[in-house]
Amino acid sequence: MRLIINVIYCAFAPSRTQGSTLMMLAAARLCPLAFLAWLAGWQVPARMVEPAEWSCNGDAGPPVPAMVSVERANWLMGTEMRAVACAETRQMGIAALEAAFAAIREVENRLSTWRPDSELSRLNSAAPGHWVELSPTTLALLVEVSEWSVRTRGTFDPAVGALLDAWDVRGAGRVPTDEEIVRALNATGIRHLDIDQERGRVRRLRDIRLDAGAFGKGAGLRAAADALRGAAGLHTAVMDFGGQIEIVAPTGGGATWAIDVADPKRRDKAAARIYVGPGSVATTGASERFIETDGRRFGHVVDPRSGRPVPAWGSVTVVASDPVTADVLSTALFVVGPEEARHWSRTLEVGVLLQSGAGTDRTTFRNEFLHRLENRTSQETTE
Repeated sequence: MRLIINVIYCAFAPSRTQGSTLMMLAAARLCPLAFLAWLAGWQVPARMVEPAEWSCNGDAGPPVPAMVSVERANWLMGTEMRAVACAETRQMGIAALEAAFAAIREVENRLSTWRPDSELSRLNSAAPGHWVELSPTTLALLVEVSEWSVRTRGTFDPAVGALLDAWDVRGAGRVPTDEEIVRALNATGIRHLDIDQERGRVRRLRDIRLDAGAFGKGAGLRAAADALRGAAGLHTAVMDFGGQIEIVAPTGGGATWAIDVADPKRRDKAAARIYVGPGSVATTGASERFIETDGRRFGHVVDPRSGRPVPAWGSVTVVASDPVTADVLSTALFVVGPEEARHWSRTLEVGVLLQSGAGTDRTTFRNEFLHRLENRTSQETTE
């Protein structure tokens, strides 16, 4: 599931807000960059306003020196990463984005189960009961996602490799027998992972297989954001990593980004808009990726508790300061379904947008934290 983004970080004087820009974001008085507009499929002029014609200061704060926007794209962790940086010079913008991409590659080298030499692959291929030494960074991440599995009551679980294989999620797709699902469930659950933090090692107590699909992008974006915050001359950056968004503003606090979230049934159609500050936005749904076999269609998100795909009931968008949190919770909330997700979201200190149903029956729900977040962002922008 991808987000449709209309805008990143740049404000026009009213006289410059015209044409397609006016139709897209006149209310927010923010200009979209052609690059991200193209990602969303917007029909906008090929030539947008040149960097010298817009301010990198958003709608709030004292004027800042002229900034230059730099756009880059790369294929990382099996998906596309697109990013825009606003920096003092073009060279600084390029260096910042290259540092972000390098940070994600390092995470990929550790977590990708497509790489036989990654730490996660070494752990998955080791015999059950055999200790595997891991880097402190990977060990800490496994501790973190193990805790998330407990906190989400098993609706998020990274040890679902056997279930993904049973349904052939990464291939053409298939419907396993009930016996195959039971066998896969017996090889599922991060509770079967023994983590020895003192000695920096991990062992599998059963033949479980870990998969970074529900937290890998978040981990990559966290590393990229850390790299960007340390980049010289960077004002703001927006990254779209396979649909999860990360906004970094080392010196650009107080601005608002408008993000359109796609209709759960039509990813090319915007259905809701949220206004956020720096942080991460992750959406989980079943309209973009699915398994189709014997004339039946199943979503790609598998419930770790039942071993079966989650019905395509809509989508969950989570806004959080941390990308791993957004990644994990968007998956967990989607797994539990719309009613429980609505109830659960009222207890969370993250923004949650739920969309369920389709057409005239589609309903949208924002939790109270998202309302407060948008109100605070709006106040900071206008001060």
